[in-house]
Amino acid sequence: MTSGCGSIGAAAGAVAGVTTGIVSSNPAIGIGVGIVVQVATDEAVNREMKSLHGDQQDAIAVAAGASTIGQSQPWSVKHVLPVENGHGEVRVLREFSSALATCKEFAFSVADGNGPNAHEDWFVASTCKQVSGWKWASAEPAVARWGNLQ
Repeated sequence: MTSGCGSIGAAAGAVAGVTTGIVSSNPAIGIGVGIVVQVATDEAVNREMKSLHGDQQDAIAVAAGASTIGQSQPWSVKHVLPVENGHGEVRVLREFSSALATCKEFAFSVADGNGPNAHEDWFVASTCKQVSGWKWASAEPAVARWGNLQ
C-alpha cells in the first residue's frame, strides 16, 4: 500500500503545473509551480512515513525493554489509517550496560499477515533506556533492511 506514496508528489506536481500553466498561459510558471508542489508533497509524505516507522520502532523497543533475557513478548502497531501497521514478536537476547546507558539486544519478527500460519521474518536490533523510556538504538541503513519497518 505504501508503494503508491512515492508517486503522490509527482502526481500532485503534474496537476498543479498543468493547471497553473493553463490558467497563467505561461508554461514556465506551470513547470516551476509543478516542481515546487512535487518537492513539498514528497517531503510531507517522507516526514509522515518516518513518523509511522518510528511508531513501530518505539513499540518494538518498549516490548524489548519490558522483557528479560530469553523472554518473548508480542508487539503491534495499529494506526488510524491502514498504513504501516505491523505486529510480531520480540525476544531479548542479552542486556549490557556502560557508563552511558543500559541496553538490550533483541531479535524481533515482522509477521506477513494476521493468520496463525503467517510467514515471519526475523531481525536483530538494540534498544537503550533513556529518561523517557526504552528507545530504538540501531542505526538506520541506507538500503532496504526489513521491509515496511525501515
